[in-house]
Amino acid sequence: MSSPTVKLNSGYEMPLVGFGLWKVNNETCADQVYAAIQAGYRLFDGAADYGNEKEVGQGIARAIKDGLVKREDLFVVSKLWNTFHDGDKVEPTARKQLDDLGLEYFDLFLIHFPVALKYVDPAERYPPGWTNAEGKIEFSNATIQETWQAMESLVDKKLARSIGISNFSAQLIIDLLRHARIRPATLQIEHHPYLQQKGLVKYVQEEGIVVTAYSSFGPLSFIELNMDSAHSTPPLLEHEVIKSAAAKHGKTPAQILLRWATQRNVAVIPKSNNPTRLSQNLDVTGWNLDQSDIDAINKLDLGLRFNDPVNYGFNIPIFV
Repeated sequence: MSSPTVKLNSGYEMPLVGFGLWKVNNETCADQVYAAIQAGYRLFDGAADYGNEKEVGQGIARAIKDGLVKREDLFVVSKLWNTFHDGDKVEPTARKQLDDLGLEYFDLFLIHFPVALKYVDPAERYPPGWTNAEGKIEFSNATIQETWQAMESLVDKKLARSIGISNFSAQLIIDLLRHARIRPATLQIEHHPYLQQKGLVKYVQEEGIVVTAYSSFGPLSFIELNMDSAHSTPPLLEHEVIKSAAAKHGKTPAQILLRWATQRNVAVIPKSNNPTRLSQNLDVTGWNLDQSDIDAINKLDLGLRFNDPVNYGFNIPIFV
């Protein structure tokens, strides 16, 4: 089984369903990537901040060596971390990430957050995280325009086929589009029934930018981070609206949540180390929810955001 694709404004085709690499342990990462390729996944969504790009590359290399795929069959996504926004740091950082992955180019390279932090030499600490060695936030003076121009140069030099953004608000996107020579191909955002961001999704899609959802299962990804809101919010996978739709269509609650997104042309990047769930998570495009199902799920919106710097104790209220 494989995923259908959506055409990006860069001209390339991106799978609508991919495998997310956030919180994939270094010890198991290579095997999980290999297993996902065996199961039919072709899009892998990673980041420098995840700290597992070398292992991701090992899994990809093994799959290519064993003849499961060719490089051109895969769509590899990564992200530029906040400490590398200065214009002269973007390319060296991208080259380091590509070297870690063992690849010559990214299919898609994103700005991870619209937050420029003071540069940290990878030789000193990598991935560098949000704070300096003293545990304090130090901002850089790099503007989004400066960073974006450096991102555009990655396309010129064939280090990235497409470039995009993550965790950007509509206001920042409007500003970015004023000066962008190469328009962002995708916007990646937290998106689930508890946080639907309908206005942002509508605006971005009308601008020809593909939306990718992360944390499609809502609070599930954040429980292990001891986030109070994740513990106090009813799990989406156990919500009666989701379970009712699952029973109706003979699918799992996870499949219902993923189909709710993909049916509206929002790409998804779930992960699992369970072979059965791996296959189930790919099977979220060949069937449709009824409009009554979608309407019921749409009513679950709480505006509840989990992946916010403020929730991690950092006074960087980018979503206010």
